[in-house]
Amino acid sequence: MPIPITSNKPTILHLGEPIKYNHDLHDRLLSQFNIINPDPSELHRSAFIRNLKENTWGDFQAIMRPFWNTGGEMGNWDRELIELLPKAVKVYASAGAGFDWVDTEILAEYGILYCNGAGASTEAVADMAIWHIISVFRNMTWSSLAARSGNPEEWLNAHQNAPCRSHNPRGYTLGIIGLGNIGHAIAKKAYTALGMRILYNDVVRKTVAKEEEIKADFCKDLGEMLAASDCVLIATPFAGKTLITDSTLAQFKPHSRLVNIARGSLVDEDALADALESGRLCAAGLDVHANEPRVSKRLIQLWNVSMTSHTGGAALETAVGFERLAMENVERMLTGKPALTGVNGHLMRHQASGLRFGSCLA
Repeated sequence: MPIPITSNKPTILHLGEPIKYNHDLHDRLLSQFNIINPDPSELHRSAFIRNLKENTWGDFQAIMRPFWNTGGEMGNWDRELIELLPKAVKVYASAGAGFDWVDTEILAEYGILYCNGAGASTEAVADMAIWHIISVFRNMTWSSLAARSGNPEEWLNAHQNAPCRSHNPRGYTLGIIGLGNIGHAIAKKAYTALGMRILYNDVVRKTVAKEEEIKADFCKDLGEMLAASDCVLIATPFAGKTLITDSTLAQFKPHSRLVNIARGSLVDEDALADALESGRLCAAGLDVHANEPRVSKRLIQLWNVSMTSHTGGAALETAVGFERLAMENVERMLTGKPALTGVNGHLMRHQASGLRFGSCLA
């Protein structure tokens, strides 16, 4: 049965836990809009589909998911879900920087702008990337595991032998795939704090001012950048295709390194393990994994692979920012203002002009 709406104000469907941090902003939303926050039991896919079909929440105009760990019980947002949304929906604003779980093309087809949490996690992800970069140059996993082993022989082995296989990052070349906000923040830290040379590959070359800030050189050809980089860092969204494969790894500079803070599905993990075991690559740092929460059994055996549990953006400041951005994007869209972090607006413009549009690479 539809939930009765007691006013003519626009309605927001709030998915996931109640607001925790930005209470003043939430109060402002409550003064302007109806907000429906379904019980988590109503969000599992079968129940969620039933509720949409039965119009349980009425003709809501916006969807808001302020936290990454809740509100996603229905699984991937594909055509099956999107085509059931009320025609009144204008915007879906969610926590999280990545959006490989939602089909932004289909949302655009239905006139719905998707907004992510870009910007809120930039600082935290950039810091995590720097940690992995230092780790792959300085063999931090080897040293850490040896210390934690409690075995004097392993401790002495790392203490005596790690130095001759480790390097300071200063003066080495960092090649970045994807120089968006996060990629640029990483480059700035690596250039300023670590003294690294910056190369980058992207679908669009950045402005001269952006490049000059980090003394970056643009490589139009990815293979050219891979061959010249001592460490390759992935900071690009997943666009439906695995990026690092056997053939790509063959183009890497011998004995170079790979760091991935983007999406695990961008890397063929068996091919990466082959490259590490053969010595083609000397180290890897992975915050993200192809089959999360399961981690490659081959890669976890390697002492030259640093791993974290997709916690690159996992800082309290990120959670506060995700929550704020989700509410601000919804408020702006429902009051006739441009969203702050729209992802698929270019697809919607193409749709409106009758042009065929392709995959979202934002």
